[in-house]
Amino acid sequence: MIAKTTFGMISSQREDGYMLEKEPLIPKHGGYRKLKSFQVAQLVYDVTIRFCDRYVEKRSRTHDQMVQAARSGVQNIAEGSQAAGTSKKTELKLTNVARASLGRSGPNNINIGASGSQSPSPSSTQSRKSTFPEIAANAALVLIAVACSLLDRQLASLAAAFEREGGFTERLYRVRARARGQ
Repeated sequence: MIAKTTFGMISSQREDGYMLEKEPLIPKHGGYRKLKSFQVAQLVYDVTIRFCDRYVEKRSRTHDQMVQAARSGVQNIAEGSQAAGTSKKTELKLTNVARASLGRSGPNNINIGASGSQSPSPSSTQSRKSTFPEIAANAALVLIAVACSLLDRQLASLAAAFEREGGFTERLYRVRARARGQ
């Protein structure tokens, strides 16, 4: 006997009453807010905005690129997680795009002193003026490295799960075959 439940789950019962394993047609997905990679990427975005507003000329292309790259990282993690229900390929692709975007969001290639940086406070000494931007840049780079490391681990986990379980097409086939076989 086959019973169709909510969200396309198919469960089947053998003649002896034993229930076979349920497999949802569209699995749970979209829990990106709980992902550590998303949380750290969100922090990277916030830090990038503050860093750019303080140390990078607001009208410069560098300012726009850094902020857009950090925003893209956050958005692609969320969109990949949302797409996971019907496309593991899209989830992998968008998570990888997030990884690449966050790698571009940092202050790696800017010359803080020559980029129109603002001094931390008018009363600071010359040595403190040049120290604060470098400390802020290094802190931002550490956060970016943590986010990228988390995304590398997430990508490896997603790839392994895809190899084990397949994607949406394979799930469709399994659910359909199970329904036909009962």
